[in-house]
Amino acid sequence: MSEAAEFVDYTLQRESSWEKADEASERLGGALKVYGASVGAVRGTIRDALKRYKNLSHDDVTALSSELWEEPVFERRLAAVVLLQSKVGVLVNTDLTRIEGFIRHAGTPELVNPLAKDVVRPLLARLEGPAKDRADRVLGRWATDPDPELRRAAALATGATTP
Repeated sequence: MSEAAEFVDYTLQRESSWEKADEASERLGGALKVYGASVGAVRGTIRDALKRYKNLSHDDVTALSSELWEEPVFERRLAAVVLLQSKVGVLVNTDLTRIEGFIRHAGTPELVNPLAKDVVRPLLARLEGPAKDRADRVLGRWATDPDPELRRAAALATGATTP
């Protein structure tokens, strides 16, 4: 695990409480492991990580998001989403492939919704030309995919009515 991922994981575990873990586990229906860190703690951890690791390139951001997503722990995956939200300006149309994998394995709408609304939607809004055309084709494919979460993400990202 990279130094940045270790920092995020360690901090999230230190920010956890068993009460929050029990509540989140019940809410999520056991789909993911839960540390019990608050959303504010997750956001603060990513803010601190971005201060600590100031010069993250596009590749660093996407690699860190994948590292965080790798373990089926809600707070780690939420941290990946917050990282992508914070760095959406460096993302490119080809990052939709990685995001698609995240959506397919999210395990909860609590991760899918912010990925679609706060990562994919702003990414699509700033793309132009061939990159925009490619992204539109990807979202069109998502919209007809058998995976209901992917179809919902496409609708949320494009502002269409959710299926």
